[in-house]
Amino acid sequence: MEELQKALNEKNLSVSTNPEKGRCLFTTHDFAPGEFIISENPYVCVPSKNKESAGLKCEWCFSSKNLKKCSSCHVVWYCSSYCQKLDWKMHRVECQCLSKVEGERVKYLTPSIRLMVKLCLRRQLEYDKCHRQLQAGGGLGISYPLVFLLARHCAFLDIMTHVELFDFNWFIHQDMADIDEKQLVLYAQMANLVNLILQWPDSEINIKEIAENFSKLACNAHTICDSELIPHGTGLYPVISIINHSCLPNSVLVFEGRLAVVRAVQHIPKGTEVLISYIETAGSTVTRQKALKEQYLFSCTCSRCIKLGQFDDIRESAILEGYSCKNGECSGFLLRNSDGTGFICQQCGLLRDKDDIKTITTEVKLMSEKASMFLSAGRYAEASAAYMMIEKLQMKLDHPFSVNLMRTRETLLKAHAWFFCVYPRFHPLLGLQYYTSGKLEWLLGDTEEAVKSLTKAWDALRITHGTKTPFMMELASKLEEAHAEASYKLRPRNDY
Repeated sequence: MEELQKALNEKNLSVSTNPEKGRCLFTTHDFAPGEFIISENPYVCVPSKNKESAGLKCEWCFSSKNLKKCSSCHVVWYCSSYCQKLDWKMHRVECQCLSKVEGERVKYLTPSIRLMVKLCLRRQLEYDKCHRQLQAGGGLGISYPLVFLLARHCAFLDIMTHVELFDFNWFIHQDMADIDEKQLVLYAQMANLVNLILQWPDSEINIKEIAENFSKLACNAHTICDSELIPHGTGLYPVISIINHSCLPNSVLVFEGRLAVVRAVQHIPKGTEVLISYIETAGSTVTRQKALKEQYLFSCTCSRCIKLGQFDDIRESAILEGYSCKNGECSGFLLRNSDGTGFICQQCGLLRDKDDIKTITTEVKLMSEKASMFLSAGRYAEASAAYMMIEKLQMKLDHPFSVNLMRTRETLLKAHAWFFCVYPRFHPLLGLQYYTSGKLEWLLGDTEEAVKSLTKAWDALRITHGTKTPFMMELASKLEEAHAEASYKLRPRNDY
């Protein structure tokens, strides 16, 4: 930790411990909006497999083009010999383990299992004094001891200090506190699966430690996204994991390839804690707290969350997740009436009947099922029409600034002022929404509107993504080209 603290001091940062929050990252000088704070390469990472990021990917850069399978293990893919060479020092040892996995058992090599296998192998390499070849973290001196210090589910730690070997009967009779007992059993089963893959002697394997590390990964692993926030992988970033959560963050975490980068999104004075958001912040306090409790096992006490139950919080919840007034010209928010028969507008006093809400909700549900079916079948025109119908229904049902309505419009590639009511000025999703909208407007020939949208995208994303990344240079090029095209269209006819 001393080496880490020294490296952080050189970056105008320091680590301190808070009794309630654990380790915290603080600034030792002022940071301006858009200013780089810290970056880190993954200690270990793997490509992801999910609906948003389907298909095979390069093990190193996550590209899905020109892939070739490793000729030995037949599990890992690379897009080039360059990426294969960069990953070889780690894959050399992983390949030996994966090559022993036979037949149908390959399907059990999920990203989580592979991430843990890599973590165990990297630890072994460090113990074998090979870690100098694998130094990561941008000069931050990351090694397995720091990973071991990562936060984990406290109840799990208490349990594991009393158990030398896994006894499933013992597990299910203990007080699981914050962790679901099924999850604990799953950790144990996954640890045994990792043990089978590694095939190490009993003297070199600690199943208890592996199971505990699964608990740590659940709280500390990050989803690696591209510049448009599409997930491509999962990685462990021990230093970035020190940064705590806030529903009103002063910083943002983005990825440049595998590299995790944290930038300020507002002025951060010297001596202030660096805070990012772990979850989607567009939601009520109850929704956010539920997500944090389920995934990270803590309750947020930021300035936004401590207002739970107060008028401002009730109003925000009713706007983000509530219904619209029956009077289409009224922008008031609704609260349930005393007898539970409906909802009363807090601005004009009109009552909205519960049965009316139930009818439209049912229609939205049925149409959403149709839209999903069309998307799955590749019938995009029909899916688009279905989502447009959902939008019309939600405009009758939900508050104009509702999260549900926003997400439907996001699906339809629309970006308007309601995003400002959910996201702060410098939020990557806001910038990317403008970027997507600008591309669509340009494609449809509305160059003037495209310039406006791309300019707004640039203003937001230069803060969250910086200005030197390939994505941002591409955006700058598109904006310049759109400007030129718009100027040409605005020229008087006699100038042609």
